[in-house]
Amino acid sequence: MPNHHPSDALLVAYGSGSLGEGLSLAVALHLAHCPDCRAALAEVEAVGGVLLDDLPPAPLDGLTLAGTLARLDREDTAAEPAHPAAQATGDPALPAPLRFYVPSLDGLAWQRLAPGVRRVELLPRTASGGAAQLLRIAPGTALPHHGHGGVELTLVLSGHFADELGRYGPGDLAEVDGDTRHQPIADSHRDCVCLIATDAPLRFTGLMGRLMQPFIGL
Repeated sequence: MPNHHPSDALLVAYGSGSLGEGLSLAVALHLAHCPDCRAALAEVEAVGGVLLDDLPPAPLDGLTLAGTLARLDREDTAAEPAHPAAQATGDPALPAPLRFYVPSLDGLAWQRLAPGVRRVELLPRTASGGAAQLLRIAPGTALPHHGHGGVELTLVLSGHFADELGRYGPGDLAEVDGDTRHQPIADSHRDCVCLIATDAPLRFTGLMGRLMQPFIGL
């Protein structure tokens, strides 16, 4: 069972569909590990359903059956799978939400960022600010000290890391915002593999971090 969980506000945002893709992926990976948070999400969704039921019906002026069917036909024709890898079974040891992006951690082309730090980009930064990537951090390696321009979610897949806020292991979700500055360090005998998702660029405080910023993509 994970020891670190998403905040209530984050679960509500996830349940309402208002999170970006990268942040949603991080929450979904935690939910795959945590039955307690899945139960809490079910309550959030139930409350949302009740609120929708209480809304007055919206007028349907200007809508016709023929027009609606034509629109559905256009959408079906244009629709494409968002993640082709979702068609593959992938590694069953990998949490299901991540298999939509990578079928397995084996054989990935890890890019070297710095001594002891490698990454695989999953979602490049967009105009709206979101980004997500996998990091593999060697034991004893510290990431540059940094702050945040928005929300940062880190989901541990294997190994452990620690920072000023606590220690995190498989399934744990570290949730920080613009008020937080920290320096994660892999503190176990094996690599720490984690997913990091942000909705705004990080703010590195040291020279090394600022030099790495163009290459990190977060």
